[in-house]
Amino acid sequence: MKKSLLTVGLLVLSNIFMTFAWYGHLKFKTMNWFNGLGLISIIFISWGIALFEYAVQVPANRIGYADNGGPFNLWQLKVIQEVITLVVFTVFTSLFFKNESFTTNHFIGFIFLVLAVYFIFKK
Repeated sequence: MKKSLLTVGLLVLSNIFMTFAWYGHLKFKTMNWFNGLGLISIIFISWGIALFEYAVQVPANRIGYADNGGPFNLWQLKVIQEVITLVVFTVFTSLFFKNESFTTNHFIGFIFLVLAVYFIFKK
């Protein structure tokens, strides 16, 4: 149980960094300091953020993977990561991109992802 919680916790942290690296730069235009930066600068800033994502994601997968003594097989790790990604993305978007709306179609899609988790973990 401890490895499960540690794996999920690290994946959540990893996905927070990933979401900021992938989508955070879209808000830079609202921050004066970033206004004069070109695309290459933004890419390097995103890579810098992504470095922290990898520094957390790699240990999460190593700790959680069954062949390394963890509780999850590779399929389970991937589905857990995808669901965490969407939850983190939804929170991020709700907080930082208030002009984006969460629709019924998004909710239905999430239900299907939860069903995917169920079927991936079903013996």
